[in-house]
Amino acid sequence: MASRVRVEVGGRLLWLSNLDKVLYPAAGFRKRDVIDYYRRVGPAILPHLAGRPPTLVRAPDGPDGERFHEKRCPPHRPEWVPTEVVAAGGGHRGCLVTEPATLIWLANLAALELHTHQWTVDDPVHPTAVVVDLDPGPPATVVDCARVALALRAVLERLGLVSVVKTSGGAGLHLSVPLNGATATHEDTKRFALALGRLLATREPDRVTVDMAKDRRVGKVFLDWSQNDAHKTTVCAYSLRIRPRPTASTPLTWDEVDDALHTRDPDALTFEAADAAARVERHGDLYAATLTVRQELPAL
Repeated sequence: MASRVRVEVGGRLLWLSNLDKVLYPAAGFRKRDVIDYYRRVGPAILPHLAGRPPTLVRAPDGPDGERFHEKRCPPHRPEWVPTEVVAAGGGHRGCLVTEPATLIWLANLAALELHTHQWTVDDPVHPTAVVVDLDPGPPATVVDCARVALALRAVLERLGLVSVVKTSGGAGLHLSVPLNGATATHEDTKRFALALGRLLATREPDRVTVDMAKDRRVGKVFLDWSQNDAHKTTVCAYSLRIRPRPTASTPLTWDEVDDALHTRDPDALTFEAADAAARVERHGDLYAATLTVRQELPAL
């Protein structure tokens, strides 16, 4: 019989199981380490999950085993886990992650990755941000993404717009332009992201592309504007990734992006769980602007 431990989290009683199971063999990172990571980053990640039923990517045997996407909240959820209809995803009921206990419950399910929409259930028509996914086509790297991110930031600053950036936890970067209460629709944000991408691709056609065809992306940074579709999700800030090592989608300062570009060190933009959690404890939420800054998109 699998070992089980009963714990209390925020007044909720949970059963945790198989805590010594190694989920990331390359790092010796166990299930208990996954749970502890989400405990440590809970104060930072919970606001980014609020009102956004996540798509769960579960990997009970880690990156070397089978993984599956779960949009519906598992039917065996505790009675205190609320759900909400996700109309843009086909009308299923997703989990609402409103408290630390829900986050720990999901971690115990080996829901290693949490992906969220750009809208909340209170207002699914108006996205709270424009998101730009910068994906390098080898031999391009995250350093090339840093160059593009800085160029995007400069354009946005000239438009009077604040932007923030995080690692994808994989090979690329995510740039976000917070809106929070703006009148823009998903079609507006998608059109805006595409316009940004076309501008940069026109300036540097050998470095940037908005073409989705993979054979056109070799050696370039693909600026994925389609992430702004209402039905699409992007990995949440602070989520772990299902990769050989327990990397996390980690918010950055713009100085860190600039430094990585000048040193051409891709490792400077890679953070594993322990580093990501320590950054939260040291700096707080470097991605908080996505939750608080209110701004309108300019007319194209």
